[in-house]
Amino acid sequence: MTYFTGLDLHKRSVTATTLDAEGAVVATAKVPCRAPALRAYFAQIPGDHAATVECTTGWYWVKDAISSEVHLHLAHAKGVKAIAAAKVKTDAADAKMLAHLLRTDLLPEAHMISDEMRPLRDVLRTRLRLVERRVAAQNSIARLLEKHNVRDVADLDALGQLQAQCHIEQAESLHAQIKRLEKALHPHLVPDDDVQRLLRVPGIGKAGAFTVRLEVDDIARFPTERQFFSYCRLVPGADNSGERARHKRSRDGNRYLKLAFSHAAVRALQYYPEVRAWYGTKKRKKPEAVARALVAKEMARIVYHVLRKQEDFNGRFKGRPLSRAKKEQWPLLPSPASITGAGEGPVLRPPSAGMGGE
Repeated sequence: MTYFTGLDLHKRSVTATTLDAEGAVVATAKVPCRAPALRAYFAQIPGDHAATVECTTGWYWVKDAISSEVHLHLAHAKGVKAIAAAKVKTDAADAKMLAHLLRTDLLPEAHMISDEMRPLRDVLRTRLRLVERRVAAQNSIARLLEKHNVRDVADLDALGQLQAQCHIEQAESLHAQIKRLEKALHPHLVPDDDVQRLLRVPGIGKAGAFTVRLEVDDIARFPTERQFFSYCRLVPGADNSGERARHKRSRDGNRYLKLAFSHAAVRALQYYPEVRAWYGTKKRKKPEAVARALVAKEMARIVYHVLRKQEDFNGRFKGRPLSRAKKEQWPLLPSPASITGAGEGPVLRPPSAGMGGE
């Protein structure tokens, strides 16, 4: 018999409720957030187990603790709330509802990244947070100069220079940490076939290719390109009522892919005349931000088909051949043999430059 368990996860405890195939409660317990305690709960109920936990911060350790004995599903927290909002909300009620949704095949599932890619994705997201902090430190220096209406840190008074020096040291320290994280990712991602294909797409550099590869994980989970656009936050939401139809901004989807494709659009406009010409036709009819978003959407369309078909980029944008091709230099590997590590060609060493767009 298969049992269905809902896990309501908190920082210090997990409330588990198990149902049988008929929906009757078999067991319920509140156990500490310890792997042995969680495994002991499932061990007391012989049989096959399926369990679900919401995609909150702590689900990593739950999967690592029970995945060998229990088939774990990751529940989409917002989707569960939309389906199962109730007046009475307790840990036991939440766990039972999760188990019920799993048993009746109504559970809105979130994607569970593969074990191989999960630590790499975390490192890349940490890199982005450090980049944001570095930019904040640099902006603080600019605001300090603006506040005193001077052009150089040397023109500030002693206390002003002290503040600026603290921001400069912070930015330099963050830059060094960012480089360490990038270097740790290189041996895992640069030789990856999908990363090599992505690096040939207009506007996508090393950071963008790494982001798309790790955040998408498996392109097969998007049956259509429209679903991919929605996940990347490249299309607006709908706010329709009666005869009224209008768009709205939505935060549903992956913010990291939104950033990656928005950056790719800026770089493609900078380097490719054909992309810039198409953007100009849209800009004449739509606001500049909308026209730029449409370029980002086209970048995502190219990426979707490159990954879906497992083919290299064909060098065309909206049916027109691009007049510019990317240079065959690191991190682009010179041949498929080099991608698999089987060639006899020269080994390309990474330059000291950062993870740029081109």
